[in-house]
Amino acid sequence: MIKSLIGTFLVAAAATSLMAAPASATSSSAGASAVAVAVAAKPHLIRGKISFGRCGHTCRVKVRIRNVSRTTVFNVRLKARLKVNGRHVGTCYDNVGTIRARKTRWASCTVRSRSLSRAYNRYLAGRSDYNRHVFTTTYYRYYR
Repeated sequence: MIKSLIGTFLVAAAATSLMAAPASATSSSAGASAVAVAVAAKPHLIRGKISFGRCGHTCRVKVRIRNVSRTTVFNVRLKARLKVNGRHVGTCYDNVGTIRARKTRWASCTVRSRSLSRAYNRYLAGRSDYNRHVFTTTYYRYYR
């Protein structure tokens, strides 16, 4: 929790410094802050499509990651957060690797957790629904 608070504080501090600098800065420092904004805003080079395998006490999440740019993307990683009936029940990670320009790679990971098992047991007992939803985040370090 402390890490998330520190991260939120750093993002807020960076955003306020980027917004305040061009108004009171000279032309040379305004150019430097414009470069900082361009570096901070990374282009979205990849698209994903989610599918499920079997989903009971463990859920297999399969994601097709497509590089839509004309550049190669390196060090691609996947993070999938699984929610059942609006409650977070688990997270899984996968290292995808390099995706060449305009190509597709498949990534998959398995969510195993006590809260997922409990949600599935409640579903089998008839006490609740089993509506699952996955949020995926795909990270990449750099491209060229």
